[in-house]
Amino acid sequence: MSLDKLFNPKSIAIVGASSEEGKIGNVIAKNILELGYEGEVYLVNPKYGEIFGKKCYKNLAEIFEDKPASSAGMIDLAILAIPAKFVNQEILNNSKNIKNYVVISAGFSEIGEEGKKQEEELKKITKENELNILGPNCLGFIIPSLKLNASFAGGMPEAGNIAFVSQSGALAVAIMDAAKKEGTKFSSIVSVGNKMQIAETEMLEFLVQDENTKVIGMYLEGIKEGEKFIEIAGKITKIKPIVILKAGKNEKTQKAISSHTGALAGDDEIVSAVFEKSGIIRANNLEEFFALLNFISFSTAVPNQKVAVITNAGGAGVLVSDAFSGKKIQLADLENETKNKLREFLPAESSVENPIDLLGDARADRYKKALEIISSVPEIGSVICLLTPQEQTPVAEIAKEIIKFKDKTDKNIVTVFLGGEKVEKAIAKLKQNEVCNFSFPDLAVTAIDSYSQWNEFRVSKTKTPSQLINEKRRTKVLEIIAKAKSENRQALYFGESAEVMAMYGINTVESFEIENYHGRNLGYPVVLKVDSDKVLHKTDKNGVMLNIENEMKLSRAISEMKTNFPESHFIIQPMAKKGAELIIGIKKDEIFGPVIVYGLGGIYAEFLKTVDYLVPPLSLGQVEKSLLSGKIKFLFQGVRGQKKYNAEEMTKILIGISSFSLEIPEIREFDINPLIVYNNSQEAVAVDVKIII
Repeated sequence: MSLDKLFNPKSIAIVGASSEEGKIGNVIAKNILELGYEGEVYLVNPKYGEIFGKKCYKNLAEIFEDKPASSAGMIDLAILAIPAKFVNQEILNNSKNIKNYVVISAGFSEIGEEGKKQEEELKKITKENELNILGPNCLGFIIPSLKLNASFAGGMPEAGNIAFVSQSGALAVAIMDAAKKEGTKFSSIVSVGNKMQIAETEMLEFLVQDENTKVIGMYLEGIKEGEKFIEIAGKITKIKPIVILKAGKNEKTQKAISSHTGALAGDDEIVSAVFEKSGIIRANNLEEFFALLNFISFSTAVPNQKVAVITNAGGAGVLVSDAFSGKKIQLADLENETKNKLREFLPAESSVENPIDLLGDARADRYKKALEIISSVPEIGSVICLLTPQEQTPVAEIAKEIIKFKDKTDKNIVTVFLGGEKVEKAIAKLKQNEVCNFSFPDLAVTAIDSYSQWNEFRVSKTKTPSQLINEKRRTKVLEIIAKAKSENRQALYFGESAEVMAMYGINTVESFEIENYHGRNLGYPVVLKVDSDKVLHKTDKNGVMLNIENEMKLSRAISEMKTNFPESHFIIQPMAKKGAELIIGIKKDEIFGPVIVYGLGGIYAEFLKTVDYLVPPLSLGQVEKSLLSGKIKFLFQGVRGQKKYNAEEMTKILIGISSFSLEIPEIREFDINPLIVYNNSQEAVAVDVKIII
């Protein structure tokens, strides 16, 4: 259902309204009645006949009895601030006349099994009666342009273009308070609480259509319906930037989240991979979150990756230069013509390199002339103005020149005014004129870099392919799996896994069952392995014998292995030539579905944890970008005189595994470890393949 009437109601009923100071129903009623909302307001509470001089109804049904002629669609939104045990029945009783609800009440899934049961019941009521419900256990929402504060947070933020969606009501209150100082202006502030029905994905779908919203900021503790989220977010980021502050970076935090809102936090590296795939800007902390939202709010999309820095302090210039390390944006190399123009008015001691050092005695005229010269350099997309308030620095005048420059340039300009009291008024003036000021140089560089990468994603023509299922191949694989299941096995034999891998274009090492090796030219040395669903970690259990040099030693090894692993299946493989050992696996993430894991493999794979993540379905461009910028990029760049490994071959292998993960969701676990890759003409080969069903 459309959320328009929920967030733009012409009439509101407050169930649980109160005249008692400190009660949530009292705060909500005051907010709606006293902060400028122009729609019709109905107060509901059986304890009162009147609140604030306004009639108070015993229940919602009484409102419709009072005005029966106009009852259909008479109330666009009902806000419930009553004990949780009464919520479900109240909504059910009025579900025909009122279709939109905000449930402030706590006492649902966040409190345990009893609350979960009640929330499931409410979810069923919602679905059967086609209702919109925000919450439960939420703060409410605020739409500053409508002067509508439908929450129990005090005050009315300034109207602007930032939509903020928070899973934590308390954090939303804190951000609103901090926003006054930062000059942050909102199109909406929405607390989603337990996200029973309206979660992050539904909010994204609503906010992308909101003309007042330029950038969407979200604080999330968990993500619902991960695969749907990836699909929707990937479309929306082509239109509007999304900035997310995601909690849950370690196991302890994830457990705390589960007890707080009943949300299920995913692996943090997988979350980062999902955000990258979807074009979402990730904030690492609250300070960065604010910085990104304010910068995007005030700025046009970053046109390119070249940046000029103008400063009156050499030390600050060094700090900002350091901040570019590891970023995609770069300090622009200035042409001699530009440098000569700068030399014409700057003292001889000044630096005309980038950062441009105007020296400590720089007044407003130096900033003005330097900005004018930089404005004529088309390849520079962004300008950072650093200032330290030295004794002779006219801070206010320099701020005025920067504001004038912003009004007549198509470049993004930001400031870093370092200091405290001496720069406070100038910073306020900059913010009033929509010039974003950062507390520290690294924050400015991070914000420009993140916005630049979003713009690159937005304009890129590479689209994630749709999920194409090869039904013929899928049927063959499922037949192999069905045979294994009929034999009560939990994993495929190596020969079966090799047959499956061949269908996806992946070579496996040649192998023979011990019953069939006689008379074959094995090409010693060879490897003997136990091939059993009961022994999945062969090396740990001594289920692998390496470098067997002849048939006599092989015969003894087989006898020993049979003694150690009675009634097991065994295979013989030639020793593979040495190369780089990689691991490729599929993690069945409970939120986002299948995720490809790849990186350094072999016996130290779990110890090293040098892996990256890819979220299917994959395009060639996405895989190539990951390989050339990820944790094993050194293999494909060539290091210490070694030849590069074949990135194109590795790309094809990962695309094949992506198809496998999407076509065969029946597998529980999968990995190739090791996959041996070579930096010559030899093809990569999978030495061990584990497919658990």
